[in-house]
Amino acid sequence: MNPRDSDDDRPGATAGSSSAAPAQQQQQQSLEWRFAQVFGERAAGEDVQEVDIISAIEFDKSGDHLATGDRGGRVVLFERTDARDEHANRRELERQDVPITRHPEFRYKTEFQSHEPEFDYLKSLEIEEKINKIKWCQTANNALFLLSTNDKTIKYWKVQEKKVKQVSVMALDTSRTVGDGTTSRASTSTSEPPLPNGGCSKKSDSLNSDLAFPPGGYPSLRLPVVTNQDVNLVARCRRVYAHAHDYHINSISNNSDGETFISADDLRINLWNLEINSQSFNIVDVKPTNMEDLTEVITCAEFHPTHCNTLAYSSSKGSIRLIDLRQSALCDNHSKIFEEHEAPGARSFFTEIIASISDVKFSRDGRYLLSRDYMTLKLWDLNMDSGPVSTFQVHEHLRPRVRFCRLND
Repeated sequence: MNPRDSDDDRPGATAGSSSAAPAQQQQQQSLEWRFAQVFGERAAGEDVQEVDIISAIEFDKSGDHLATGDRGGRVVLFERTDARDEHANRRELERQDVPITRHPEFRYKTEFQSHEPEFDYLKSLEIEEKINKIKWCQTANNALFLLSTNDKTIKYWKVQEKKVKQVSVMALDTSRTVGDGTTSRASTSTSEPPLPNGGCSKKSDSLNSDLAFPPGGYPSLRLPVVTNQDVNLVARCRRVYAHAHDYHINSISNNSDGETFISADDLRINLWNLEINSQSFNIVDVKPTNMEDLTEVITCAEFHPTHCNTLAYSSSKGSIRLIDLRQSALCDNHSKIFEEHEAPGARSFFTEIIASISDVKFSRDGRYLLSRDYMTLKLWDLNMDSGPVSTFQVHEHLRPRVRFCRLND
């Protein structure tokens, strides 16, 4: 066989192989991560408005919707638009080391003003509109539900599509004639003068002959027609939960029962019912009798994803406490505590600052806890409270500066 007759030497085969290589490289190209606190592209040197800085972000359980809140009190919703292969399990593809050809894409859905700046006249305190936390609730009737909070007030929102309908006015064309050639009339005139207040000088039990339908009827009678003009997303605040916290709200969390949620500030955690905004129940109170004895504050609280009676809250000392609501009405005692023990002489003012936990999250199955402090991410097993399962270092470039501050403390 002549080598020139082989398929590999044909111009078409060479072009196909050369074009397939860049396509494969493009599919395997990884995402480029950039730090941004506002939406949209910003030119070099362009000032960023403080009200546009994102202060809260939350995915729903399905991953199809994303909600963000900013310092201006606005909540912006996004929805996923890329085609999701329901037959392929993403975890199995990752185990098989199959390259992901497409990354998730989200597009703008709607936005609404969640909070406005307020003023507490009793305490002479300004309450800013900044969104601290957003939590998605269970969906119903193709509507989205979510909770948003600023420092003092929690709001329960419903976002639903509303069809804008237009009704044409019923009209009667008096210029057209009926079957016998006479002109149809919708009203008649009378020679008698009208009486005040629409009165009538003659009363009759039967209809006026001028108002009777003609023999051929009204061929020009048009009935109202309802037409759908457009579909708009409407956000409506269903309930407002206020006047329950003396300190700034730092976290909210939905319960797995779909009926209750918790809100936490520096010293207390309250339990709410979604349908009742007039009262809440205090379930955790760490406020000492003498405020001078205060050594730590609550930084975050989170419900267990499957057990409605279990929740965890973190503190500024780097500890996570697990409590059971079935023990007592006021859960002063914890069932488990997760913390790393250090030598007494190793702690200082700066070590306590960087040990403060800013957020905690349960895994989907509720077996693990992920905590975030200033320098690390720690993964905890609920069945092992002796120490974290794994520790992921963050901000390593700042560690030399922390050591310098510790030595000069």
